[in-house]
Amino acid sequence: MSTPLDARILGTGIVSRCMALALAHQGLQVGLQARRPAAAALLAGPDTPDVRTYALNPASVALLTRLRAWDALPPDARTAVLDMHIQGDAQGTLQFSAWEQAVEALAWIVDAAELETTLEAAVRYNPRISVSAEPGPAALTLIAEGKLSEERAKLGVTFERHAYGHSAVAARLVADRPHQGLARQWFRAPDIFALLPFDRPQAQVSYGLVWSLPEAQALAWRDAPVDEFEQALNEVTGGAAGTLRLASERAVWPLAIAHASSVCGAGWALLGDAAHLVHPLAGQGLNLGLADVIALDEVVAQRESWRSLGDEALLRRYARRRTFGTWAMGQATDGLWQLFSCQAPALRELRNRGMGLVDRLAPLKRWLVSRALDV
Repeated sequence: MSTPLDARILGTGIVSRCMALALAHQGLQVGLQARRPAAAALLAGPDTPDVRTYALNPASVALLTRLRAWDALPPDARTAVLDMHIQGDAQGTLQFSAWEQAVEALAWIVDAAELETTLEAAVRYNPRISVSAEPGPAALTLIAEGKLSEERAKLGVTFERHAYGHSAVAARLVADRPHQGLARQWFRAPDIFALLPFDRPQAQVSYGLVWSLPEAQALAWRDAPVDEFEQALNEVTGGAAGTLRLASERAVWPLAIAHASSVCGAGWALLGDAAHLVHPLAGQGLNLGLADVIALDEVVAQRESWRSLGDEALLRRYARRRTFGTWAMGQATDGLWQLFSCQAPALRELRNRGMGLVDRLAPLKRWLVSRALDV
C-alpha cells in the first residue's frame, strides 16, 4: 500500500518542485503532479526552446542551496551580477554595485530550463516525494499551477489581472566583448530593454535579453529578419555592451499585474504565479514565488504538534507573512512602469532627475537593494 500523503502539490514548475523538496526535507510525505508545465503558454510555440533566464536574489539562492539544487547546476548555467547600470530616457542614470552593498553578488542569472531539469532530478531521487498524474488526498493542497490555474478557479478564488498591453521578447545574445558581470537596463518610453550577463552560449560574452514592448511591436520583432533585429538591438544599446548578435530563437509572452483575491483557506494555499504576477522589469517574479516557498516552509516547520497541516489558522500565518512583500513589489514594479511609460515632457524631466538624485543618495540605494535581495 502507498504511504498516505501529508501534502499534495498541483503544478510542476520551479516553485512547486522547490516546495515539494522543502516539505520532504521536513520528513513529510508529498505528492507532486507529474504533468510538465506548458512552455508553449509562455513562449512562442511548442517547438521553441526555452530561452528564458531568471534573476535570482540571495534568498532564493540560499533556498536552492539548502535543497541541494544550486550546487548541482552546471557552472555555466549561473552567472553572478556584480554591477548594474540603469539608463533613463534622457540623462538620468542609476548604478548599483555588489561591492558597495557588501554582498557577493546583486543577483545570479540562471538558465530557466537547466534549473527546471536540476529540480526535476532532485525530486525524482527523493524517497518522500511521489510523482503522479493526480496526487491522492492529503491534509494540505498547495496550488502552484501558474497564472492559468484551473484549481484556483474551482475554489472560487478570483484572479484580478490587469494587462499592460505589452509583451516581453526574450532571447540569448552574444557580444564581441566580455560582460564582466554587468547587467544593463534602458528605461525608454514606452519600452524597457534589459541585458542580463550570462555564460551561455559563450562564456563571458553572452546575455539574456528581456525587452518589454507594446504587444504589436514585440510580435513584429519576434518575427523580424535577424539582421534587422540585431540592428535594433545595437541602436538601443548604442554600443555600450559591444556589438550584439542573436544567438537563439526569440520568444514572446504577454505582461500583466495580477493577484488572487485570497491565497489560502481551510486545507489549501496558493504559491507563485497562481497567487501573484508582477512586471519583469525588476526581475523579481520567480523570487516572489520562492519567497512563498520559504515562508510556507517556515510556517509548517513552526506549527504546533497538535495542529493539522490544513488548519486554516496555520495557513493564514503564511498569508500574513507574504501579504506586504508581494504587495510592495507589485506596487513598485507597476509604479515604475507607469512612470516610464508616460511620454509627457515634464514627467520625463522629473523621472530622470529623480534617478540622478537616488544615485547620489547611498543610504537610499542600499535600502532599495536590500528590498530586492530579500523579497
